[in-house]
Amino acid sequence: MLALKYFLKARDRQISLQILALGLPVIASNLSRTLMNMVDVAMVGRLGPEALAATGMGSMLVWVALMMGIGLRTATQTVTARRLGQKKYKECGTAMHNGHILALLTMIPVTLLGFYFAKDFVPLFLDSPGATPLCIDYTSTAFLSVVFISIGYVFQGFFTGIEQTKVHLKVTITSNLINAYLNAGLIYGTVGIQSFFDSLGMSSLAYLWSWITFPELGVKGAAIGTTIASAWLMIHYSFYIFKRETREKFHVLSPTANLPLLKKQARLALPLGIQEMFVTIGYALFYKIIGNISIVALAASQIVITILHAAFMPGIGIGQACATLVGKFMGEEKIEKAETSIVESVRWSLWIMGSVGTVFLIVPQWILPIFTNDPEIIKQGIIFLRFGAMAEYADAIGLTMWFALSGAGNTKYGAIVETITMWGICLPASYFLGALLFQSAVVPWAAFLVHIVVFSVAVTLKVLKADWKYIEI
Repeated sequence: MLALKYFLKARDRQISLQILALGLPVIASNLSRTLMNMVDVAMVGRLGPEALAATGMGSMLVWVALMMGIGLRTATQTVTARRLGQKKYKECGTAMHNGHILALLTMIPVTLLGFYFAKDFVPLFLDSPGATPLCIDYTSTAFLSVVFISIGYVFQGFFTGIEQTKVHLKVTITSNLINAYLNAGLIYGTVGIQSFFDSLGMSSLAYLWSWITFPELGVKGAAIGTTIASAWLMIHYSFYIFKRETREKFHVLSPTANLPLLKKQARLALPLGIQEMFVTIGYALFYKIIGNISIVALAASQIVITILHAAFMPGIGIGQACATLVGKFMGEEKIEKAETSIVESVRWSLWIMGSVGTVFLIVPQWILPIFTNDPEIIKQGIIFLRFGAMAEYADAIGLTMWFALSGAGNTKYGAIVETITMWGICLPASYFLGALLFQSAVVPWAAFLVHIVVFSVAVTLKVLKADWKYIEI
């Protein structure tokens, strides 16, 4: 009864409202950013299962490259929030500068390697005469967006850390409008755009592209649109550092160098980036295993992963709000408020993600047709989405606890646990049971659910151990 009371009623109304004030713009921003990929999938889905599989695998491989950017975002946010609590405002700006330096040093080489060598590594993950060449086209072009997105991630970590999360919403909405506009034209071309909107019952929208001739580029067009939109996202973020309040309070335009702080951020970012990279490579292998079972199952899985990626965004938004408050309250030496922030964040994550998971569980047949009209893909996708729905409930807790640890400065524990559960549970079960023994794509999805549940239990137990309260940054 006590647990139910805390689930229904806020322990601290002020902190609960702070979480929503910080988290809702981040949720909307993350959903908007994820929408960029969903638009790619929804538009490419009309080109057939091979194009869909190619875009899905290409997106996953690009996502592997972005993992260090995710680590830099979290490290920047962790340091910025702690310094905000300590009222060391200039060091907040320094943390942003450090993040950008690290992003440029690490992500420019990654961008160039991906662009030039996609033809060599893509066949290792996708071996299909029809889909592999398309995936190479998509991946090599989309890798050009990696450096832009990574710099944008650092901006996101900075603005979230200083509690200016509304910036994210403005930036991502404009970048998604650019992405959607360019995608439609570049995927289908001037000739095909009319028939695309006719199929959606939105014929009049085709006139928005009538002023210029677009070439029909298929999956490569989706990658070009995403890259241009990502470049705009980076540029748009930079506008907000010129605001007087931000400029003067955090000294963001002053060239500051702080090697000890840069090393701290690198130590926070590195384990997280490596973990996310290994986990995302794991998801790419997860795709490969399913693709070996069936190209239709791979296409269905790509759609479901795209939907789930959007569905996990509320947990990430609330989690980022939790990390900011945990870091700030620890900087102010108000540990009890940091604990309350975690409790309230879990409560909101369960409410929001649990509601989404319930929809996926009950009516998946309403959701899949948005992304494809292939009846076999829809049939398999309904089964996979229900497994994803069950994962939503566990991940609502797991994601929030993971962010709480990261906000406190412990980025290693979650990194190790998630890597172990992916490589020790999900992949072996998917391969040996799903691909070899039963030849069923349902088995990998069941293994995915187990991986999420075990990870969530492990990070929750770590938070309850409470040794995070004594971490110094």
